[in-house]
Amino acid sequence: MSEVVIRSKENGPNLVMVDGKVVQAWCRCGGSSVMPFCDGMHKRNGFKAQPREVKVR
Repeated sequence: MSEVVIRSKENGPNLVMVDGKVVQAWCRCGGSSVMPFCDGMHKRNGFKAQPREVKVR
């Protein structure tokens, strides 16, 4: 079975990782023009948030 981890980067997106490899980046700042995916807007709109990690079993 694959290991799935969702890692929230500090001041950045949620990275969806499968078996240690990033497969998607999801927007956390709410400013992306390609929702639900990250387009880097967090760098321009001053988004601030703490890092987090969740492992899905």
